[in-house]
Amino acid sequence: MAPQREWFEKDYYKVLGVPQKASEKEIKAAFRKLSKRYHPDQNPGSEDRFKEVSAAYEVLGEPAKRKEYDEVRRMGPVGNPFAGARSRSGGPGGPGGFSGTFGTEDLGDLGDLLGNLFNRGRPSATRPRTGPMRGDDLEAELHLSFQDAVEGVTTTVNVNSDAACNNCGGTGAAPGTSPVICSNCGGRGVLAENQGLFSFSQPCPQCGGTGMRVETPCPNCQGSGVERRARKVKVRIPAGVDDGQRIRLKGRGGIGPNGGPPGDLYVVVRVGQHEVFGRSGKDLTLRLPVTFSEAALGATVKVPTLGAPVSLRIPAGTRSGRIFRVRGHGVPASSGAGDLLVTVEVAVPEQLTEAQREAVEALAAASTESPRRHLGVE
Repeated sequence: MAPQREWFEKDYYKVLGVPQKASEKEIKAAFRKLSKRYHPDQNPGSEDRFKEVSAAYEVLGEPAKRKEYDEVRRMGPVGNPFAGARSRSGGPGGPGGFSGTFGTEDLGDLGDLLGNLFNRGRPSATRPRTGPMRGDDLEAELHLSFQDAVEGVTTTVNVNSDAACNNCGGTGAAPGTSPVICSNCGGRGVLAENQGLFSFSQPCPQCGGTGMRVETPCPNCQGSGVERRARKVKVRIPAGVDDGQRIRLKGRGGIGPNGGPPGDLYVVVRVGQHEVFGRSGKDLTLRLPVTFSEAALGATVKVPTLGAPVSLRIPAGTRSGRIFRVRGHGVPASSGAGDLLVTVEVAVPEQLTEAQREAVEALAAASTESPRRHLGVE
């Protein structure tokens, strides 16, 4: 594997929190712990940290790559071609050193070159950049009703992405034919050239580094093996999903180029409003109008829930804005259902009948103390 720029810039042992002499078992345990902590499904917003941990384990978790990485790191700044270096003799370009500053346009070819500088005296193990690669992660939005989000539902999302060609099954070869081993590189995908102590390699120009050639391209995909099309992906939405939550479907993303593994599909849930209830995490919210007499004298009233209505006791003297908690009637969740938070609002009639007016006037006449006395006004 060709050394990457990150090998010179990042200490993968520090990323995983293990010493440089850590065993394979210790490295694996550290990766499992960190990947669980920073997994986007468990900790939204930690995608970058999760990718950093995964990149570190991809190198340190494989003995051959780890050995090469350690070799690169031992060389220190002198061996870093991405930043430029001075030769051992003290001058740029002297024996044993690299000279000049490398631009981003040079990094690709330089990565192939360096991959072989560390394979002295043995066959090149460099994998061409055109070999199997992981597919892209995709994202799709799913709009749900309030009820479906609370109860959970199995549905489908529409995704437009590259997929294996239906006509050739993803081989790129016309139906009735198959790709053949590239005669130019013998199926290795690279052409190696030994020059003394060093072995240089480059992707085979005949097969593009895949090791296989398509002699009769598929007319549908012109030999690429992929086509752009719409597809439906089944997704199970758990009960209690919230607006904006991302659900990961492993392996349902973009197709992996050159036979690589597919990426993942992230479904972003958008939840509609309910005509009666609001929501705060696992709790449902409800504004409950009551009459003045119910608030003043106390009453037992019916309260709607997502299921059957329940009875709620309103104590005498309840003020408008007081919140009552009805336990267990909120949003279902694996850790237990939330609660229903009921906010009482004293309803004031816009028009009074003659009898109502007389009753209110009688109450006003019987009231001897102003509720504004504590403000210093009457």
